[in-house]
Amino acid sequence: MIVNGVSVDVADGVSVAAALMQLKIIPRRALSGEARGPLCGMGVCFECRVTIDGQPHERGCMVRAREGMEVRSDEG
Repeated sequence: MIVNGVSVDVADGVSVAAALMQLKIIPRRALSGEARGPLCGMGVCFECRVTIDGQPHERGCMVRAREGMEVRSDEG
C-alpha cells in the first residue's frame, strides 16, 4: 500500500483505517484543523474518510488494504 506517496507494509486483510492507525497517520482533519479518525469502525460515522486510488471520501474502515493501493490522507 502507498500512503501519502510512501510505500508501507501492512498485514493482509487489515482495513485501510486500521493500517493508518497502526502507522499513526491521521486520516483527516475537521475544518477547524482538529484531527479526526475512526470512531465506529463499521462505516456509519464517516470519520475515517480518505482518498483511495483517486476516489475521495472513501470510508477507510470499509476497504481492505491491498498491495499497490494508493491512499491519501489529509496529512499528505
